[in-house]
Amino acid sequence: MMQFYKKREFGAFISDSFNFFKLYGKNYFKNYILINGLLLILTVAIIIFGFREIFGQLIGSNISGESYYFERYFSENAGMLIVTAILVFILFVLLGIVNYLYPVFYMKRITEGAQKIKTDEILGDFKRNAGRIAKMCIGMLFIVLPVIMIVVGFSYLLMLIIIGFFLMLLVYPTAFNVSAFLMYDYFNTKRGFIESLSYSIRAQFSYPNGNEKSPYWKYWGASIIMFVIMYMITSVFTFIPMFFIYGSLLASAPDGNFEENPFAGTAGIIFFVFYGFSMLASLMLSNLMYINAGLMYYDSRTDLHQKIELEEIETIGINE
Repeated sequence: MMQFYKKREFGAFISDSFNFFKLYGKNYFKNYILINGLLLILTVAIIIFGFREIFGQLIGSNISGESYYFERYFSENAGMLIVTAILVFILFVLLGIVNYLYPVFYMKRITEGAQKIKTDEILGDFKRNAGRIAKMCIGMLFIVLPVIMIVVGFSYLLMLIIIGFFLMLLVYPTAFNVSAFLMYDYFNTKRGFIESLSYSIRAQFSYPNGNEKSPYWKYWGASIIMFVIMYMITSVFTFIPMFFIYGSLLASAPDGNFEENPFAGTAGIIFFVFYGFSMLASLMLSNLMYINAGLMYYDSRTDLHQKIELEEIETIGINE
C-alpha cells in the first residue's frame, strides 16, 4: 500500500506518480473509461467531423472570387452553429469536471484505506458532491479564471521585453498547481471555496507551520517535468498529420483543389483523426499530472502527517 500523507522531495513526486499507476493503474483507468468513455468518444467525434467542417470552410473561403464566403456560411447556418457551440461548451465543461475531479475522488478513497474502488462508488461521490461541484464551477468561472487570464495576459505583454518568457514558465505551472490544490482541498475538507482557494495559494509558498523551507520550487519543478513528458508524447500525434499535409502539398501536382481546402477528402479525415487521438492521449496523460498534483497536496498537509503515521502504527499493532 502506498503512503500518501508524507513529506516528499522533488524526485519522489515523479517516481511516486508512476508508482501510483503501477499499483492502482488497472483499476484506475478501468473506472476512468467507464465513467468518462462516452464523453471522450463524443469529444473525438466533434474534433474529427465538427472542427474539420469549420476549418474547411474557413480555409476554403473566398472560393470563386466570393469575398465573404466564411461570413456568408456563418450567417446561413447561424442557428445550427449556435446550438452546436452550446452543446460543445456543455460537453467540454462536463469533460473538464470529470477529468479534474475523478483523480480527486479516487485518491481520496485510496487515502481512506480502499484497495479496489468500484465505478458506482466514484459516481456516488459525484452525486453526493453535486452542490459543491456547482459552487466550484461558479467560483472557477468568476474568480479563478479571470485572475489567471489577467496574469497570463500581462505575461504575454512582457514577452516584448523577453522577461515575459520566464514569467510564463512560472505562471502556467503555478496556476495549474493552485487549481489542482483547490480541487483537492475543497473535496478533502469542509472548507468553503474561498478558504480552499486561500489555502491552495499559500501552500505553494510555505508549509502550515511556516518553519520549513518553501516547497514552491519542488512543486513547480515536478509540474514542469510532467508537462514535458505529456508534451513529448502527444507531439507524436500532432506532428504526424502536419507532415502528412505538408507532404501532400509537396508531392502532389497542384490542381488548386487541395490548396484551397487541404482538409477536404481523405487527407482532412486523417488529419483530424490524428488530432482527435492527440487530444485523447492528452486527456489520458493528464491523469499523470493530476495524480502528481495530488501527491503535492498531501505533501503540503503536514498537519495530517503525524496523525496518519500514528494511525498506521496502531493498525500494525492490531494486525499483530
